[in-house]
Amino acid sequence: MRVAGLYSFNKGHGFITEKYPHLLEEILEIIEAVDAYQFMTKESREKTMPGRMLFNPRALNGSFSREFKPRGWVTTRVKCDYPTGYYTPGYQPKRIQRGAFRELDFLKEQLGVEVQFGKYAFMVYNVCAKMTIFHNLGYIAAGVEIVPVKDFADQLSTGVSYFEQFVWDLEQRGVSDIDIPVLILGINDH
Repeated sequence: MRVAGLYSFNKGHGFITEKYPHLLEEILEIIEAVDAYQFMTKESREKTMPGRMLFNPRALNGSFSREFKPRGWVTTRVKCDYPTGYYTPGYQPKRIQRGAFRELDFLKEQLGVEVQFGKYAFMVYNVCAKMTIFHNLGYIAAGVEIVPVKDFADQLSTGVSYFEQFVWDLEQRGVSDIDIPVLILGINDH
């Protein structure tokens, strides 16, 4: 894999290259080490793409884990204790799900990394909510989001968002005073 796009949200690129140059280099090495072609699968949705070979997003996520974890990056979970004091009078909720949590894909030295080959909403959520939550809880100072560029997204077996769309949304949204520095890396298979 290779980095094909780079977007600095809230001065993320400058912050990370100044504070975490060694970790950014490690992330770039990890991206280069992932061989997307070993995860191609015969697409089973014959009506939409008969016989076309596409990349499997779950397998790609697993490949990134196999590269991050041996280098000391850890997956981090925080338990969610949902408040119950905001219901309107007379409303009795069913039992709230126990065991709810938020998870950061990879964490090392207060730099968080999310690898996203999933649904569109998670990309914006990761940067504008999840990373802010992990920052507020003292886990991270900055983040890196790894997402496919459009050319690569078109080769995935599930409909996903992509770097160009994500950047447009972030530029239209703007930066808030609670946002942390995040570097968005758009990757491609070649």
